[in-house]
Amino acid sequence: MNDYGSPSGFVRRCFAVLAIVAFAAAVLALSELLMMIFAAVVIAVIVRAIARIFLRFGIPEGFAVTLAVFSLLSILTGLTWTFGGLVASQFAALLARIPEAIDATQQTFDGWGIDYDVRQAAADISEQMQGMTSQAGSFALSAGGVVTNILLILAGAIFFAAQPELYRQGLMRLVPKDREEVAETAFADSGRALGLWLQAQILSSIVVVILTYIGLVLVGVPSAAALAIIAGLLDFIPFIGPVIAGIPAVLIAFSVSPSTALWTVGVYVVIQQLQGNILQPLIQKRSVDLSPAVLLFAVVAAGSLFGLIGVILSAPLTVVGFVLIQRLYIEQVLGKEAKTPGPGGLGDEAPAKAASEEA
Repeated sequence: MNDYGSPSGFVRRCFAVLAIVAFAAAVLALSELLMMIFAAVVIAVIVRAIARIFLRFGIPEGFAVTLAVFSLLSILTGLTWTFGGLVASQFAALLARIPEAIDATQQTFDGWGIDYDVRQAAADISEQMQGMTSQAGSFALSAGGVVTNILLILAGAIFFAAQPELYRQGLMRLVPKDREEVAETAFADSGRALGLWLQAQILSSIVVVILTYIGLVLVGVPSAAALAIIAGLLDFIPFIGPVIAGIPAVLIAFSVSPSTALWTVGVYVVIQQLQGNILQPLIQKRSVDLSPAVLLFAVVAAGSLFGLIGVILSAPLTVVGFVLIQRLYIEQVLGKEAKTPGPGGLGDEAPAKAASEEA
C-alpha cells in the first residue's frame, strides 16, 4: 500500500529534505577541503599520465609512480633553474611599473576626454580580488596556510596516484550494489575526461605563452616573459582568465605609449580569437563538448561558491560535472544515450576498463 500521504510518509519526506539540506550545508562548510581534494585529484591525473610512460617499459607500478613524481619535480626544478632568474626579475619590474602604468593610462584617458577613473577602477579590482581570496578561508590567507595547503594537495596527489584502485574501491563501497556498474562507468568516464582535458589544456597554455611572448616583444611591451606566463596560467580559466591576463599588459603598454597599448590590445584579441576558434575546439574534441555559456557561468558559480580556488578549478570541475550528469541523469533517469569523452569527438563509446586506465 502506498503511504505517500500518510503521516509516516510525510515524516520520511521531511527527514529526506533535512538530510539534503544538511548535506548541502556540509559541502559549503567543507568547501575548501573539497576543493583541495579535487586539486589533488587533478595533479594525480598528471602524475599517472607520466607514470604510464614508465609502465610501458615493464616497471612496477609503485616505482613508476615514484619516477613520475621525481620526473615532474625535475622538470619544474629545471625550468625554474633555467628561467627563474629572468622571470623573477621581469615580475619584479612588472610590479614596479604598475603604479606608473596606471598614472600613464589615466593621463591618456584625460587627454582623450574619456571620463573614466582608472585609479579607482584599479583599487576596486584589487579590493574584489582580496574579497574573492578571503572566501577561500582565513587559514589559507596566511603564508604558512598557503604553504601547508599546497603541501597537503601534493601529498594527497601522490597518495591518489600511487594507489588509485584503493580509493576507487572505497568510493564504490558507498554505492548501492545494484548501482555499482553505473557508478563504475561514471567514475571511469570522469577520470578519462579529466585526463584528456588536462593534456589539451596544457598544450593550449604553452601555445598561448609562446604567442603572447612573441606578440608583446614585437610591439615593444616591457616584461614580455612575465606577462606571457601570466597569460598561459590564466588560460586555464575559461573566458575570464584571458581578459584578466590582458589588463596588466595593456596598463604596462600605456606607460610606453598609447599606440603601444592599442597594439597590445590587438595582440591579445588575435590570440583570444585563435584560442577560441582553434585551441578551445581542440580541448573540447579531446574531452567533452561544453558550450561557451556553460563554461562562463560555471566560472561565476564556482567563484561564488568556493572563492578563488573555485575559479581556478572551474574548468575541470565543469568537465567532471558534465560527465556525471551524462551518465547519472541523462542516461539513467531520462533513458537517453550519454555522450562520452574521447579523441575523435563525443559519442565514441569506450570500454570502462580502458577509461579506468586513463584515470
